[in-house]
Amino acid sequence: MPRFITIGYGEPAGYDRTPRPIRDVAHAQDAKLLSEGAVMGIAGTPVQVRNPEMHGMETCNGPFMSSALPVAGFAIIEAADLADAIEKVSLVPCAVAHGVVEVWPLKETP
Repeated sequence: MPRFITIGYGEPAGYDRTPRPIRDVAHAQDAKLLSEGAVMGIAGTPVQVRNPEMHGMETCNGPFMSSALPVAGFAIIEAADLADAIEKVSLVPCAVAHGVVEVWPLKETP
């Protein structure tokens, strides 16, 4: 079955203003995805790594990408196709609590 990387963006204020019953449904969807084998995690503090032409590794604390909302977490899910993946993440906390979820098809290398 195809796999997809999801990136959830959101902030505590949006989560807090979402009614508890909606948040409960969203957390139940996370639990369902986990029971289906999804790998999920909350985003920690990132570190950028560079090693141009293998001439010396450089690191820099902080994210490389930027967005209007902070990255809240990541998941790898299985779905029949992109439409199915979108449907599955449409009920997770970031999607319903004033955030956003990106869905990226994972094209695995052999």
